Amino acid sequence: MNILISGASVAGPALAYWLRRHGFTPTIVERAETLRDGGYAVDFRGEAHLSVLKQMGILDEVERAATGMGPMAYVNRDGKVQARVPADLFSGDVEILRGDLARILYEATEHDTEYVFGDSITSITEDPGGVEVTFEHAAPRRFDLVVGADGLHSNVRRLVFGPEERFVRHLGLYLAVFTMPNHLGLDHAALGYRTADKLVTVYSARHNTEAKSVFYFGSPPLDVDRHDTGAQRRILTERFAGSGWETDRLLDWMRDAPDFYFDSVGQVRMDAWTRGRVALLGDAAWSPSALTGMGTGLAIVGAYVLAGELAAARGDHQAAFAAYDTILREYVARCQKIGDGVAKMLVPGNRVAVALLNRYYALIPYLPGKKLMAKMARRTAESVNLHNYPRGISDSGVFPA
Repeated sequence: MNILISGASVAGPALAYWLRRHGFTPTIVERAETLRDGGYAVDFRGEAHLSVLKQMGILDEVERAATGMGPMAYVNRDGKVQARVPADLFSGDVEILRGDLARILYEATEHDTEYVFGDSITSITEDPGGVEVTFEHAAPRRFDLVVGADGLHSNVRRLVFGPEERFVRHLGLYLAVFTMPNHLGLDHAALGYRTADKLVTVYSARHNTEAKSVFYFGSPPLDVDRHDTGAQRRILTERFAGSGWETDRLLDWMRDAPDFYFDSVGQVRMDAWTRGRVALLGDAAWSPSALTGMGTGLAIVGAYVLAGELAAARGDHQAAFAAYDTILREYVARCQKIGDGVAKMLVPGNRVAVALLNRYYALIPYLPGKKLMAKMARRTAESVNLHNYPRGISDSGVFPA
């Protein structure tokens, strides 16, 4: 079977890996001209996540590229430390920059997967025998299945399932992230500065050779073009200029950052992730939001299950898609639940709430059950039973018994 995947970030290449392992032929189309670097750090938690990475043969490489992040210190506007939060209270078993993970997955698949960069799907037309797909630039092509692994603002979801506003739930926050010099000399550590409706964090990256800056701010949905980075930078400047601490200097670095990223924080809720010969995967199907630390692990697990069920069903996409939903539906719901209420906790709306939260963080290291949050997140991440799937199609094109 020839299977088209939209999106070359994490979910798409992970799915391509498993499809090839099972004997299918994947093609990945990606709107960006090249592989996208940048982005914030992402987590893997528990045996379910790590076992899939191990079976892919990339766990060692992921661990070598891990951030090795230590504690985060929250400071006031003068830079004085108000609270320190140990890294193991919130991070996963392995933390890696999204861009580094994307590179590892690309290198694991580039030799046996066709990648088409700088293009995007414009229409998907299904008939009893397959799917006719048109593109912005390339000639039309025919595939057996199409998978949308193209993120929160999925193009495939819009074309096949309907407009974004039917499925994306805005959580009241926006975030921006970009790479900058490690001018604060951070050594595998992070600093955070919180004011009413705003949070700025800076952490060292890639063995302290650079740093990442992440801005969060509370807001209802904004009327801003997702591709207009100039307008997005202006919004961030208007929101944060003069806020104190290092904020103005960080905004100066932002203006020239080549990997500036800006987006709303949202969850995707759908009653069905498949329709006909089209399936959604990762954030396109079920984004739990960047606040949960679960999105990347979910994408990796989802890719393993979707490809495995297609192999187990011997290419019967209807049976495979039904099993895909059955295995993952409750697991996704548990992971999404972690995000409920986190936005208000992360960025309180007034100074009193900020002061109380900073005081709470200062007390965390001394509280009983201080690791409960991390344990609950790990328990949720492990709450899925993954099957051992058949090896797939042999060179002769025949599934093994």
